[in-house]
Amino acid sequence: MFVPESPALLRIVGNRLLLSVPLLLVVSTLTFLLEALIPGDVARTIVGPQGTQEQYLQLKHSLGLDQPLLTRYQQWLESVVRGDFGTSLFNHEPVAVLLSGRLSVTLSLVVGSTLVAAIVGLLIGIAGALRSDIAGTAVDALSMFGLAIPNFFLGLILIALFAVAIPLFPATGYVPFDESPLDWARSLVLPVALATPGIAVVAKQTRDSMRVILERPFIRTLRAAGVPRRSIIFKHALRSAAAPVVTVLGLIFVASLGGTVVVESVFAMPGLGGLAVQATTQHDLPLIQGVAVYFTALVVVVNLLIDLAYGWLDPGVRIE
Repeated sequence: MFVPESPALLRIVGNRLLLSVPLLLVVSTLTFLLEALIPGDVARTIVGPQGTQEQYLQLKHSLGLDQPLLTRYQQWLESVVRGDFGTSLFNHEPVAVLLSGRLSVTLSLVVGSTLVAAIVGLLIGIAGALRSDIAGTAVDALSMFGLAIPNFFLGLILIALFAVAIPLFPATGYVPFDESPLDWARSLVLPVALATPGIAVVAKQTRDSMRVILERPFIRTLRAAGVPRRSIIFKHALRSAAAPVVTVLGLIFVASLGGTVVVESVFAMPGLGGLAVQATTQHDLPLIQGVAVYFTALVVVVNLLIDLAYGWLDPGVRIE
């Protein structure tokens, strides 16, 4: 197992963590300001059309919405530093509790989609690099198809085929892993199948990188030395070609994270994406801020893992 012991790699990890602090600050600030520009009044929404002006003003004061925008942001920031994300204006529950309850759904979708894209895309890409030009053309065609078809349309097709016409998997809903691992897996099959665009991108990147590496002199030397073909492909060529693929996988993870809004809507899954839409509709600012911070933290973690993967793939990164 790779451990980031070298000073150079530790410095890279440290710099990444230091950069995450201003990133979180900028994202939270922009989210706060953009939400303030959205038309609507959360206090008026809660009071409803039957509420009096006195009730409206009282509720607005109790929620702190009558204070200046910068003052409200400063108070929120001070609370976050203490580990308190505040309370939802509508649900009256701690934001951290609401987010933690839905985080597993979103992570299951995003991690599952990324793993499927990685495994299937790598296999197709390797096959395309080793086979004839026909296989390469097939990979290009798959890439164009995967990038062209909209996710929501593909999701509807999958539901019509494998949940209605052939009822193999549930069309909507999510089953927690601790309730039933089998039902949990079945509930994720169709949403994770939307990883087709990711599979296409990984396959094309793998094929192009592998073709370049397989023409390198050190590969010819390994062949002349009698090294088994499987070892040349998976131990030497694939590892040398994996750096750009790792970058693509990081981008796929981030794109899947942003796409959870659509996926969770199509398959009616209670994740962070659906919660973000609900909070935006209701102008529930503490909840929106919490979702933005969670999403940003996940992106930071993924970027850190990519840096560690580079250190494992390229020994030069571990040398100061």
